[in-house]
Amino acid sequence: MIRLPPGQLAAIRQHGEADYPHECCGIVLGHLGADSVKTATALLPISNAREEEARHNRFLITSADMLRGEKQARASGVDVIGFYHSHPDHPAVPSQFDLDHAWPIYSYLIVSVIQGQSDELTSWELVDDRSRFEAEPLVEVEGE
Repeated sequence: MIRLPPGQLAAIRQHGEADYPHECCGIVLGHLGADSVKTATALLPISNAREEEARHNRFLITSADMLRGEKQARASGVDVIGFYHSHPDHPAVPSQFDLDHAWPIYSYLIVSVIQGQSDELTSWELVDDRSRFEAEPLVEVEGE
């Protein structure tokens, strides 16, 4: 399960709409509880580094951006707990590309953006053998 306040859910949706028709992406910072419940405390929006002709259906977070995310998390006393991205004019379900590039433990939030308007927002977790994603409960909690 991943828990996010409404302000963060809105920010993911807004980022997807702002970057449409390209995919947006970002890093989710927060805490991983002993019961494997993740609680988001901050988002780090990232500029999609994928080449222009591929941005409509692919995203890339560079190693420099990932390092920046890790440093920001450490400075805040939290961890990188996941990533988010948009699927322009496609459902909020992981693609084969998403599966091929995912890591276990992290949450993968996907917002579907249809004709420039955010739609479904889902979260997924890669199973340990990396064969598939499982839907992860996404819970809106009190906060910003």
